[in-house]
Parts: sequence; structure tokens; C-alpha cells
Amino acid sequence: MGFKILKHIPVMMEEVMNFLRCEPGRTYVDATLGGGGHASEILRRTAPDGVLIGMEWDEDALLVASNRLKPFGERVKIFHENFISLPILLKNESVDGILLDLGLSSIQIEKEARGFSFKGEGPLDMRMDQRTNLTAADLVNHLSLKELEFILFQFGEGRWARRIANAIVHERERDPIETTQRLKKIVHAAIPRRFHSRRIDPATQTFQAFRIRVNDELENLRKILETGWTLLKKGGRMCILSFHSLEDRLVKETFRKLEKEGKMHILTKKPLTPSEEERRRNPRSRSAKLRCAERV
Repeated sequence: MGFKILKHIPVMMEEVMNFLRCEPGRTYVDATLGGGGHASEILRRTAPDGVLIGMEWDEDALLVASNRLKPFGERVKIFHENFISLPILLKNESVDGILLDLGLSSIQIEKEARGFSFKGEGPLDMRMDQRTNLTAADLVNHLSLKELEFILFQFGEGRWARRIANAIVHERERDPIETTQRLKKIVHAAIPRRFHSRRIDPATQTFQAFRIRVNDELENLRKILETGWTLLKKGGRMCILSFHSLEDRLVKETFRKLEKEGKMHILTKKPLTPSEEERRRNPRSRSAKLRCAERV
């Protein structure tokens, strides 16, 4: 796996642990294990008899997390599953807390062969779960102009959706678009240079849009928000770390709806964000927003 994986730093650790109220004898779900950073801290704080149920649909991350959590023995139950399967896994059981960290981990970003990042050269893959078939290359090379524009506008929130979609269709007529660098260059050329941001690469939102569509990220989030609260014990808490406005909006609106219906009580009237020190120490945390709610 290599040393790069060890660089993954869990975001807003203290804030997450405090809102989850990690205590011995309780059961918690980390529905997005990643490298196991949050999970290992939950287990440490709930010793000697707290239980953690971990879920991860990315096999590379699952291997890292499994190795990291081995010392906790039977206190950990790990599943290679998408978090929408949580109601099936728990059956009729309820838990004291559920954590969702919706960000990409370093395990995914730094492995060029996964195709999540445009910093290196890799295939246009972007699948979180490599047991599935649909890749970003499939979308880029086979969707209609209208479908491409919809994805780029809806999931990338991009004002340049039409121009980028046109450029993709034009370029793929010459040769299939199969690598991250080729897509990045197409996006850069489609957006007028004077609108290129110095802070964020112009291709960022395009890659985000295709990744969201490949993995059905927003639909999966919608499903767990609808069912997750029912799996909590009374007083149990759900904490969600989101990293872009589409996710955060969905979490905010669902929590508000559940509070209005008398099912949940919102603990974070406004989302918590990383401290200046954390953003400096871990630049990838800069867009994180934490929202938490408690079952009534």
C-alpha cells in the first residue's frame, strides 16, 4: 500500500467525537470507514466494551482500515458495503451514533490508477466500489451532449457546463477520452483563461460532477438520510461531514424536515467548520462542514 496512505488525516476529530458522545458500552456506526481514523478513535474512547460497526465500499480503503483496527479484536465488525445497506445489516438492532464522512480519502486521491485526481495521469475510472461496472470514461464517451451538460450543471454547479460538454463531444469524435489528463486539458481549453481561478483548478467541478454521477453519491446520501435516523436509539446521534454545497444542502434540508416532524433535534444550527489551525495542518479539510442531529 505504501507510505502515502498513512498521510490520510481524519477531519474535525475532536468535534466529531464530542458530538457522537463516545462512551463505553455503546454501539456506533462509522458508515464511511476510509483509513479508519475516526473509527479507531471511537474505539479508543469507548473502551473496554464499546462496539463499532464499520462500513466501506472501497476495497483499497477497507484493507487499510481492517489492518488499522485489528488490535480492537471482536469490538469491531467490518462490512464491504455501501452505507445504504445499513438498515439491512442492523436488521432490528439500534445504535447510539452514526458517522458519515463524505469526503474522498488520501487512499483514493493519491492512487492515480483510481482516476479521482487530475494531478497525475490515470484512467478515467472514479468508481468507489470497483465491483460496479460504470466508469467516468463510459459517461464521457457515450452520453449525449444534453446528458453531459445536465451532469456538469447539476453536480458540478458549473456555469461552463455547456461549453465543457460541447468540447468533450468534439474531442471524443477524434479519439476516445480515456485519461484524467486529457479530460483536464479539455476542460481548461473550454473555459476562457481569464476565468481560471488561482485557488481552485478549473477542472475540479467537472471531475466532481462525473464522480458524483458514477457513484450515485447524492442519491445514496438521500437514502441514508431517510432511513438512518430510524436506526438510532432515543438520544442517539447522527453526525455528517460534507465537503461540497450539494451534500451540505441535502443534509441541512433533511435534518430540518425531520426536526419539524418531531423525529430529530438539530444540534448544529449552523454547520461547524475546521479551525484555522486544522485547515493549515490539513488543507484538504478546508471545505468540510459538520452537521449533527439527535433522535428525539
